Amino acid sequence: MLYCKGFIYNMKKMSGQFRNSTWDPILIISQIVAIQCSLYVALGVWTIIMDGLIGSSRSLDHLFSYQEIHVRDFGGKLVIAAFILNSLMGAVGLWFIVQRTKLCLDFATTAHLIHLIVCWGYNGYFPSSLSWWVLNIACLTIMCVCGEFLCMQTELRAIPLRLGPKVDL
Repeated sequence: MLYCKGFIYNMKKMSGQFRNSTWDPILIISQIVAIQCSLYVALGVWTIIMDGLIGSSRSLDHLFSYQEIHVRDFGGKLVIAAFILNSLMGAVGLWFIVQRTKLCLDFATTAHLIHLIVCWGYNGYFPSSLSWWVLNIACLTIMCVCGEFLCMQTELRAIPLRLGPKVDL
């Protein structure tokens, strides 16, 4: 019985050495806010750059309106390009802020769910545009996959793999 308790104690002690997995709601909420703010700042910058290319007026409609996402004209294609470039910036944000491969899907989905709620409030009705849904699902996928790739590269870099014997000098 004493051996089992010691074994369980050692396993608990060993599990905390690599990653801290305690529940920290303040950290999670602050990461969600940081990801959301970085996404909207980056999307605003990309939209300003894209609007500068075609000389159109700057408006929040480019960020939140369903009607702005279309492929009928060059302006709509630039809005789509801004969203796709923003998803790549979101992946970099996941890499810097979240830093965990296992959490990239959660944070990317949360960010896009918050964007859905903000767009719903901005427009006054739930999105029914197929182009809006396709674009946001594609951006969610790009942000998640690229963020997981970046975080995985960082996590794997921290694990040394040596085939030879360890020599202490």
